[in-house]
Amino acid sequence: MEAVNIKNNRPVAIWLYIGVGMLIIQVLLGGLTRLTGSGLSITEWQPLLGAFPPMNEAAWQKAFDGYKQIAQYKYVNSHFTLSDFKFIYFWEWLHRDWARLIGIVFIVPFIYFIVKKKINRSMINPLIILFVLGALQGAIGWIMVKSGLNDENLYVSHIRLAVHFMSALVLLCYLFWFALKISIPQTEILSAKFLKKLNLWLLALVAVQLVYGAFMAGLHAALVANTWPDINGTWVPAGMFTQGGFFTDIAHNTITIQFIHRGLAYLITILIAIWWWKSAQTPASSLLHGIRYLPLLLVLLQVLLGVLTLLNSQVKIPITYGILHQCVGMLLLLSLVWTLYLTKGSE
Repeated sequence: MEAVNIKNNRPVAIWLYIGVGMLIIQVLLGGLTRLTGSGLSITEWQPLLGAFPPMNEAAWQKAFDGYKQIAQYKYVNSHFTLSDFKFIYFWEWLHRDWARLIGIVFIVPFIYFIVKKKINRSMINPLIILFVLGALQGAIGWIMVKSGLNDENLYVSHIRLAVHFMSALVLLCYLFWFALKISIPQTEILSAKFLKKLNLWLLALVAVQLVYGAFMAGLHAALVANTWPDINGTWVPAGMFTQGGFFTDIAHNTITIQFIHRGLAYLITILIAIWWWKSAQTPASSLLHGIRYLPLLLVLLQVLLGVLTLLNSQVKIPITYGILHQCVGMLLLLSLVWTLYLTKGSE
């Protein structure tokens, strides 16, 4: 019966996995908008008309004039020509339009699967939750952008950036978990209490690490110490607790944020190595046994990309390394969601 259900669910599962891939691309486009300083280039929200970029020079000039009213242009990019503006506009426009495309890819197949009765009753509530989470993510994104459209803020707050980033990852993980639920046979689910417990701790630590990754990107914190393995010649840098309070320092002090980000990377790597070693005891024929190398390989690659991003951060953050670092971080998160699903035991 299980095999028949998995087979019947295949079209819906493929649709969901396509959504996972599109969400990963969307988050990476968000990273590109931040690294290129493009996030505040579009100063209005038009859900329908905004799908099209300015279609003539007059429309481009109007959009540029809107950008000229905010602090980022006045105090950072006042040297911009219309050509410069078009470059940053493109990345924010693409980020928004990809979100619109995700909405279409969700709604149209959803209606089709309902009509064709490919979606059973147990799938309805999770799909509604996905729709709500997606809409909420769009709203959070616009609230974040709107907060920077004024005469005071040069950039959107790194705190708001982290909220937007993490809400996207919650949506991504929820979608991936649902896809796993309808595509993996119950026979692959193991009861492995130690692995499950360690997996949960790893997911919690990776979530905190991703928040600090957003802080690093939002504050360009790599620029304050671009040496490795030491931090500007020391292991515990000076100036970590100088901003008036513990919570202020861990959330706003760039050298403290970088120190925490590095420390968490080492801790997560060690714990994943322990998880990998213990996972060798799972049945050799199981799916978990077959993919047990994945989190370890991804975390090692992630550390390498983090080091390369750091060492190449001279005047600004290298976009290629930064985006690859973000991408592998998401893949590491998803690999741990996958392994958790496979060790959750019978429900």
